[in-house]
Formats: sequence, structure tokens, C-alpha cells
Amino acid sequence: MRAKEINIRDPFILVEDGTYYLYGTRAASFGRHVGGFDVYTSTDLAVWSDPTPCFTSADYGLNTEVNWAPEVHKWRGAYYMFATFTKENGLRGTYVLKADRPMGPFRPHSDGAVTPFEWECLDGTLYVEDGKPYLVFCHEHTQIIDGTICYLPLSDDLSAAAGEPVLLFHGSDPSYVKKRPDGRHYVTDGPFLYKTTGGALLMLWSTILNGQYAECLVRFPDGSITGAFEHLPPLIDSDGGHGMLFSANGLLLFTYHTPNSSGDERVAIVPVEDTGDCIQLM
Repeated sequence: MRAKEINIRDPFILVEDGTYYLYGTRAASFGRHVGGFDVYTSTDLAVWSDPTPCFTSADYGLNTEVNWAPEVHKWRGAYYMFATFTKENGLRGTYVLKADRPMGPFRPHSDGAVTPFEWECLDGTLYVEDGKPYLVFCHEHTQIIDGTICYLPLSDDLSAAAGEPVLLFHGSDPSYVKKRPDGRHYVTDGPFLYKTTGGALLMLWSTILNGQYAECLVRFPDGSITGAFEHLPPLIDSDGGHGMLFSANGLLLFTYHTPNSSGDERVAIVPVEDTGDCIQLM
């Protein structure tokens, strides 16, 4: 099948030994009670396999509500999936799963969510700086109205938080976000980190701008998540988002889902240019 035929949200592509592994949220029912995640494979990014289940959430009591935003990272010889499920207290959180190969099967690795238990969180992503793993994630607008993006240190085996969360910014902070009446929500979701060829650290993240899903950019000029940062103009503001970056045959590529309407979501893959201190669509 072609990418435009794959109805998933929150696409994430892992590149391993010449094969591309595509993961994402099963789009049916907006990813609720869908029973887990699939993986699609390709050797050319044009033709993709049929979906193969790689995690069955019902087997582990994790199909109580959402099955969202799986992304897979290789760490110390194993493969770790970071995904959002609903906890026993009814709030969402990021869990860590583990497998010996990209195809799975993945099994729970963390003891519950690694995000704070009393917070409603989603879209945790792994970021490694100077050999130290961090989880970058969203504290949801559904709980706090003005959503935030935070980070916390992880244990070396990625099984638990190793410190308290640090607030980076609120969804209302960028100057291009139109300020709303009290009680109106500001969405934050889908963070992903990328180090440019010039050493700057970029964060992709998504929100809603003028009623459209949008892909936004933050830059840490000194290359560290603990340093100063600035909000850059959005990368996409026309109903596409929750993206990530990966390399293929010397090209830097950006994948995201568009449109954001339930049942219509498709995978988009487009080239981007690393300009040294930023990225731009080609």
C-alpha cells in the first residue's frame, strides 16, 4: 500500500538496516479502545506492507481508553516504545514498552506511567543529551486548560522517572498564538527533538492555530534542553501536525499526519533542509 492509503495518526518512522518501520495511532474512534498498535514496513518509503500488530494492549489491561502516539527508539541494543494509555485513576500518561526487535512484540517495561501519576499527560518522546535520557512530554490542556510541554530525567534503563518534571512553556506562550478568553484551552502535543548540523536543538510540537492543526518550532540555540530557547514561526499551519524527523539516503525527511479530521488522517512524508541552525520545508 501507499502512504496515502494508511489511515493513522501521529506517525513515527524508525530506520534500521535499510528498512523503514512506521508506527502510529490506529485512527478508528480517535485511537480509543483500538486494542494496541501496528507496524508497517518499507524499503523505499513508497510501498508499505500491510499492518502487523506489534502491541496488544488488552493483554496487559491497557485498552481501557486511549492507545495513542507510539514511537520507537533504539537504546542500548533494545527497542523501546513510548506510548500514551489511560491509567487506573482515569488520567492519561506515557508508558514505556520494550521489544528485542522493531517488529515487536512489545511488552510493558515501566511500572505504569513514567509521567506524574496525578497529571494528565500524553505524547512522551525520548531525548538523549550527553548520554543522559530524558522524557519530553505534554501536560494536557484537558486538565490545566493552558497545556504545557515539560521534561524529566529518566532512569538509565528507561523504566522510571529519575527526577521531577521541569516546565518549558505553555501553549499560550508563543507570540503568534491568539490570546483567548478565560477558560478557552491551549493545546500542546507531539514534541520531538532534533539537533541541527550547526548544533542547535530544535523541538517540533503541535497546537491549534486559527482552528487548524499546526506544527510549531522551538529552538535552543546552545543545543541543550536546559538552556534558553525561542519560539520560531510555525512550520505548518494548514491542518497538519504531530510530526517527527528522520534521515533516509542522505535526506532529512519530515513525516506528519494530515488532515486532522477523524477517519481522514493520512501519512505525509516531505523533504526538509537543515540550514545549520534551523530546518525549512523544501
